Amino acid sequence: MSTSVPTSMSTGPADPLLPIAEFVGRRLADPRPGQPRTMVIGLSGGVSVGKSTTATALAAVLEDHLQLATGVVSGDGFLHPNRVLAERDLLDRKGFPESYDTDAIETFLAAARRALSPLSVPIYDHLTHDVLPEPRLLEPPPLLLFEGVNALRFAAEFDLSIYIDAAESSMRQWYLDRAIELRRRSQTEPSAFFASFADLTEEQFVGLLLQVWETVNLPNLSEYIEPTRAAADIIIMKGPDHTIEAITFR
Repeated sequence: MSTSVPTSMSTGPADPLLPIAEFVGRRLADPRPGQPRTMVIGLSGGVSVGKSTTATALAAVLEDHLQLATGVVSGDGFLHPNRVLAERDLLDRKGFPESYDTDAIETFLAAARRALSPLSVPIYDHLTHDVLPEPRLLEPPPLLLFEGVNALRFAAEFDLSIYIDAAESSMRQWYLDRAIELRRRSQTEPSAFFASFADLTEEQFVGLLLQVWETVNLPNLSEYIEPTRAAADIIIMKGPDHTIEAITFR
């Protein structure tokens, strides 16, 4: 049985993510046998659907509602470095399952669930499009959100799984908007990934982005990301303006 909450119809000032915080609170109040010390929540969805933004916003709501420290870890940090992807001829498959260090993800999630301290978190730099050489150290919080395009491939490791959904046309437009903004920022960062596209006109750049969407992001979405939606306990549906239109609990 599933229950859908049409958040866009809410007449009050409550955050649209509050129903999820309340759901998590009930889970914590009724712990399952052997529930780990750290509750790990997986959050997935297509490219540019707003996983990082939603995870950050949800963490703030969880902390405010439950008064529990909540951490956010991005699965992007577990991509193989560009050097390794190049050696394996996988640069064109970046973001697909095989471009991630699966063993490292499984090891990290196991350590997080057991609240082993400190957690070593690899960091991905979206400006340079590569993994930074030094990880950050994180003290295991009571709640941890792990977000990424293929995060729900590890649904068995999570206490709760969330999938963010939206129309493909919306995700495509958000991808274009983000890439255009990153190229603008790269004008003052010569080492930035998009600096190499500085000589392209806006029309040429958008054409290239659309090609990447059709040949990389869309196949990844349809073949690998969307199928993991079936593993989600909660589905967040977003509208064209990023507004959360409904939250479905399953």
